Amino acid sequence: MKKKTGLIILAVVIVIGGWLWSSYNKLVTTNESVDNQWAQVETQYQRRFDLIPNLVASVQGTMTQEQEVFGTLAEARTRYSGAQSVNDKVAAATGVESALGRLLVVMENYPELKSVEATQALMVQLEGTENRISVERSRFNDSVKSFNIMIKRVPTNLVATWFGFTEKNYFAAVAAAAEVPGVEFNN
Repeated sequence: MKKKTGLIILAVVIVIGGWLWSSYNKLVTTNESVDNQWAQVETQYQRRFDLIPNLVASVQGTMTQEQEVFGTLAEARTRYSGAQSVNDKVAAATGVESALGRLLVVMENYPELKSVEATQALMVQLEGTENRISVERSRFNDSVKSFNIMIKRVPTNLVATWFGFTEKNYFAAVAAAAEVPGVEFNN
C-alpha cells in the first residue's frame, strides 16, 4: 500500500512538474516573441531615422526660415537614441512622428520642393517606411496581446507570477495623433 501511495505521489509530482516546465517554456517563448517583434519595430524606426537627415538636407536650403522644425526633429531623434525602455522609446518615437508630421506639413507650403527629384525619392522611401512601421507595430501589438492573455489565464497566471512575468504595454497612438494637421496649398 505504501509503495502504491508513493507511486501515485510521484506521478502527481511528475505531472505538476511537467506542467510547470511546459508553462514556463511557453511564457519564455511568447515573451521572446514580443521582444523580437519590438526589435522589428525598431528596425523600421532606424530606417526612418536614416532617411530623415537626408530629407532634411534636401529641403533645408529652401526652407531656411523653418529652422525650428529641423531643431525639433533633431531633438526628438536624440531623445529616442537615449531611451532605455520600450515605453520610453514608444514615447520618443511619437515625438519623432510629431516633428516629422510638422516637417511634411511645412513642405506642402513649398511647391518647388515637389519638383526636386531627390526630395521626391526620399518622400517615397519615407512613405514606404511609415507603412512598414505601421505593419510592425500591429504585429507587435498582436504579440503583446498573446503574451498578456497567456499570463492572465488560469492556471498559467500562477507560473507567470512565480517567475516574474508581467503584463506588456501595447503600442498605442497618442491623443495628438487624432488631430488632422492643417495643410495649405499655395499655387
